[in-house]
Amino acid sequence: MKEDQVTLRRTLTQFPLILFGLAYMAPMIVFGTFGVEDETTHGLATDAYILALIAMLFTAYSYGRMAKAYPVSGSAYTYVRRSMSAHIGFLIGWVTLLDYFFLPMVIWLIGGVYLSAEIPGVPAWLWIVLFILVTTILNIVGIRISTNVNVLMMAFQFLVIAIFLVLSVHDVLRGMGSATIVSPKPFFSDQFHFSLILAGAAIAGYSFLGFDAVTTMTEETVRPEKTVPRAIFLITLVGGVIFIIATYVTQLVYPDYTKFAHADSGASEIAMQIGGHLFTAIFTAGLILAQFFSGISAQSSAARLLYAMGRDGVLPKKVFGRLNGRFQTPHFNIVLVGVVGLVALFMTVETSTSFINFGAFSAFAFVNVSVIAHYFFRAGLRKKPLDFLLYLAMPVVGFLFDGWLWLNLDKNALRLGAIWLACGVVYLIFLTRGFRRVPPEIHFDSANETVDG
Repeated sequence: MKEDQVTLRRTLTQFPLILFGLAYMAPMIVFGTFGVEDETTHGLATDAYILALIAMLFTAYSYGRMAKAYPVSGSAYTYVRRSMSAHIGFLIGWVTLLDYFFLPMVIWLIGGVYLSAEIPGVPAWLWIVLFILVTTILNIVGIRISTNVNVLMMAFQFLVIAIFLVLSVHDVLRGMGSATIVSPKPFFSDQFHFSLILAGAAIAGYSFLGFDAVTTMTEETVRPEKTVPRAIFLITLVGGVIFIIATYVTQLVYPDYTKFAHADSGASEIAMQIGGHLFTAIFTAGLILAQFFSGISAQSSAARLLYAMGRDGVLPKKVFGRLNGRFQTPHFNIVLVGVVGLVALFMTVETSTSFINFGAFSAFAFVNVSVIAHYFFRAGLRKKPLDFLLYLAMPVVGFLFDGWLWLNLDKNALRLGAIWLACGVVYLIFLTRGFRRVPPEIHFDSANETVDG
C-alpha cells in the first residue's frame, strides 16, 4: 500500500501536464509530412490543419468529459468499455493497437525518407532497416531514454521550428515565394476543392496523435477532474496553432506544391532554399533525432503492451508473455514490432500515416459516443437545454467530424484497417466463446510501465 501511495502521489499541475502532452505530440512532425500534405491539398495544407484542429477540439472536449467521469489512468478503450460495452470496448482497444503496433513503422519510414533525401546515394530502404536494427537492439538490451534527454530533444525541436520560421519569413520579406507575409493564398486558390482539404485533414490528424496521452497521468495529477480536461483541450489547441502557423509560413515561402522533387521529403527541399546546406543539415538532424528517439520509445511501448496483454491472457501467454532471461525485456515482442516495421519498405508516407489514423479516428469517434452514453443516457443529463448542447450536440458534432475524416483516409489504409478490424472481431468471438463471456481487459497504461515492475 505504501509503495502504491508513493507511485501515485498527486504532484502534476497544469503546466507540466501540458508540456508532457506537447512533448508526446512531437511538434516537428508537421514538417515530416508537409510535402505530402501540400501535394494532397494542392497547396492548401493550412486549410487541412485548420479543419483537423476543429475536429480534434470537439474530440478533446469529449476526452475531457470522460476523464472527469473516470479520473483514473485510462484511454478511449477504457471510456468505451466502462460507459458502453466490454465487447465494443475490446474492439476499440483492438483498433487502438494500430497506433502502438504500427506507429514505429511510420516513424522509421519518415526518418528513412528524409535521410535518403539528404544523402541520395543511400536508398531509403537501407536507412529504414538500420533504424529497425539499432532500435531493436537497444530495446532488447533495455536501454531507456532518460527524462533529461526527452526535455533536451523537445527544446531542440522548438529551436529548429523557430529557426525554420524565421528564415522563411526573412526570405518572404526579401521577395521570395509569395513576397508578402499576409496572403490569402494558403487558404484559397483556384485549386480549392473541399474533397482535397478533407483528404489532407485525414493525414493531418497524424500530427495530433498523443494529445490524449495525459489521461495516463490522471492518478498523478492534482485535481484531475479539472486539470486533465483543461490540459487536453489546451494541448490540442496549442499544438494545432503551431501546426497552422508552421504550414502557413511554409506555404508563403514555397507556394508551388508542384515543384517538389520528392513530396515525402518536401520540407527538406524548403530547408535548402531558405537556409542552404548548413541549415538543411541542422533541420535534418533535428528531424532524424526526433524520429530516432521516438522510434525507440514507440517500439518499447508497443512491445511492453503486447507483453502485458500476454501476461493477462488477452494474447497467448507462452508467446507474448515471456521475458528475456538476461535482459528482462520482452525480446520476442520487440523483434516482432521490428519485423512489422519492415512493412515500411512497401508503403508511402501518405498510406502509412492514414493506416495509423484508421485506429486513431475510430477511437476518437467512440470517445464522443461514450460521452452521450455516459452523461446523456446513463446519468440522465438531458433535462436542460445546456445538457443537450454539452452531452449530445457537441459529441455528435465531434463524432461526425471524426467519421468524416475516417472516410477520407487513403483507400489502401481503409482496406488494411478493415482487415485488422475483422481479425479483431474473429479473435473476440474466440476469446468470449461467441460473446458469452466478458473479454479480458487490455491495460493500455502498461505501455508506459516497466515490464518487470
